[in-house]
Order: sequence, then structure tokens, then C-alpha cells
Amino acid sequence: MIYGIRFVVKYLLGKDTAERNFAVYPDDTFIISYPRSGSTWSRFLVSNLLHPDIEVSFANIDELLPATSSRSRRALKRMPRPRIIKSHNYFDHRYRNVIYIVRDPRDVVLSEYRFILKGRGIEDNYPIDAFVARFLKGEVSTYGSWKQNVGTWIAARGGSERFLLLRYEDLVAKTAIELSKIAIFLGIETTPERLTQATERSSAENMRSLEKTQGDAWVVTKGRRKDVPFVGRATSGVWKSTLSEACIAQIEKVWGPLMSSLGYELVNAEFGNAVAPDVSLSKRLYKVQF
Repeated sequence: MIYGIRFVVKYLLGKDTAERNFAVYPDDTFIISYPRSGSTWSRFLVSNLLHPDIEVSFANIDELLPATSSRSRRALKRMPRPRIIKSHNYFDHRYRNVIYIVRDPRDVVLSEYRFILKGRGIEDNYPIDAFVARFLKGEVSTYGSWKQNVGTWIAARGGSERFLLLRYEDLVAKTAIELSKIAIFLGIETTPERLTQATERSSAENMRSLEKTQGDAWVVTKGRRKDVPFVGRATSGVWKSTLSEACIAQIEKVWGPLMSSLGYELVNAEFGNAVAPDVSLSKRLYKVQF
């Protein structure tokens, strides 16, 4: 009874978070990823592409491209349609138009470790080996494990027309080209100049600068440690010089088949043996030539 009253009060005051409990419409588009896989960067990229005359920042990103984890159900409902919404949710059959961004879990675990340090969820000397074990079990996130999150979407939607699968590593290596695929998916007419502008405005350097001045105003970083940055280096392969051989083997042994199917080369090849998901339709629809 008390829980029910609290829920109603939060809803009426707009202090609840939508998460999975909100109205979904057929024309919604979702940008989804497992946490620490580039979703905030992607929000900046898309927002800068959609709003070239607005200075996109941490102060307005939740208005321009809201997240289910930080906006209330009423706030999402008031948004003009068609909506673009960011989420970390595992598969939901109601989401018809999905851009899914996947990242090498060996890098994800390091980024997640740093994020939880920032929120004082673990001590500075917390063993990375122990954290990796918890990461594999899905204990460090409310969105399940990396495999549960990624796997549900690829198994249910991989290769379908309204599912665009992108790799974080490709976004880093060829940002404008990958962003152009997003533009085509969203039906946005753009130019090389506009893509370049969105890319430059969403650079890691610019986002780090914004974090320093706006970190206390953004719900995700408010009240968290300032000596641990939220915005990383926007690079890939850090795990090669950071994770121990034991940690790498641990991750690859559990998730190797899915990782190799996504094009991630394994250190321990015997943990692979997977058939790549059928994304030929997506590649055919969103192939861009420069």
C-alpha cells in the first residue's frame, strides 16, 4: 500500500524514471546499448546532427534526446513525435525501430569499473579480477550481463530491416561514415559538412570540457567523484594493455562465441566457434560510399 502511494506521488511529481514502464509508439526510434558502450557519445552525435544550430551539452541532452533511465514517464509522453529515445534495456518487443551499439566487453568492463569508481560504488583498490567475475554474472548492472543484453537483441532482431547494428569500434574509427548510416536509418537528409560538424562537436575532447563545467548539472554525474571522468578516451583495445591474461580468458571462455560472431578477435581462439549473425540486410540498406 505504502509503495503504491509512493509510486503515484513520484509519477504525479514527475520524479519517477520510465525505464521499461512507459507508453511506446510505432514511430519511436531507440538508440540502445549495454551500459558503457558509447550511448552518451551516440546521443551527442545524433543530437548535433539533428540540431546543428543548437549547442548540445550535458545541460540539455536529456531534453534533446532523452533516456529511459533519467526521464519520467510523463516527460516521455509529452515529447513530440516521432521520438528518439536512448535506453539500455534488454529486448523489448514493443521497440520497432532500433539502433543497437555494441562494444567489445573486454573494454566495457574497464569502463564500467571506472564508472562505478566514480559513483563510489567500489573502493579504489577493488581488485579488477573480482570485478570481472561480477561483471560476467551481470551483478554490476541492472540491465543484466553483456551477453544477456546484446544477445537478446541480436537473436530477436538481427538482420531485420528496422534494426541497425553498429560497433563502437567502427564509430571510433570512421565516425562520419557510421553516423551517416544512422542518418539514413532515421531518414535524415545530410551532407558531408554536416556530418563533419556533428562529429567535431561530439568529440571526446569537447565532451570532457563540457563535463568539467556541467557535471554537477547532469543527473548521471551529479554528486559523483570529479577526479574520475565520465567521458573516456573514445578509443578501443585498452583491454590489451590493462586486463590480465586470466581476466581475458575468463571473459572469452564465457562469451567467446558471441564476441567472435560480432567480429571481435579472441586471444584464445578455442573459445570462439560461432556463426556470425545475419546482418546482410542491414549492410545492404545502410551501406554508404564516399
